[in-house]
Amino acid sequence: MNVSLRTKILARNLAASAAFLLTGCATPTTELAQLPSGAWALDAAHSSVTWQVRHMGLSLYTARFEAISASLNFDADDPTASQLTAIIEAASVSTGDPDFDDVLRESWLQADRHPQITFTSTRIEQTSDTRGIVTGMLSLNGRQMETSMQVEFYGGLYNFLEGRNALGFSGEMTIDRSDFNIGNLPTTIVGNEVYIHIEAEFLQQE
Repeated sequence: MNVSLRTKILARNLAASAAFLLTGCATPTTELAQLPSGAWALDAAHSSVTWQVRHMGLSLYTARFEAISASLNFDADDPTASQLTAIIEAASVSTGDPDFDDVLRESWLQADRHPQITFTSTRIEQTSDTRGIVTGMLSLNGRQMETSMQVEFYGGLYNFLEGRNALGFSGEMTIDRSDFNIGNLPTTIVGNEVYIHIEAEFLQQE
């Protein structure tokens, strides 16, 4: 192989690699026509579920769940026809205080009897190009109730680190802990409203 041909091949390979990297590092697009429909699964390593509750009216006590999973049937042509199912392992609650984690698992969430917290969408309303309301059934601590979540769509791109397409969302949900029989402390100590914040990345499934 002569030097000229070898140089051309090397240049072509470098150009292809650069284009691949630029595609992966591009700004996410919210143009639905550029995004594929189909099955997506939560990238738990780049997702989180945190929750906050008022503590004696003085602060928002913040904690999280460590074990989360979700599946999304994404419809780019009609986002309102998409379907979401999310699962949280109740025993994965984490406050930074192992002793209090045990109290929450055993007494508040009764994780031994109700090991999973689930949310299954029943309808989706699109309120703008990148925002919507996802309503579904929330099962928590042995009780089930219809709950709505405010969702923002961050967009999608090709995640070159994973070698797959990725989508990003955030979600906000507020529930009343008394509706799910969580805890027995008075509201002067622990507020009834629980503020849930979700950051979620999904990877396209083959």
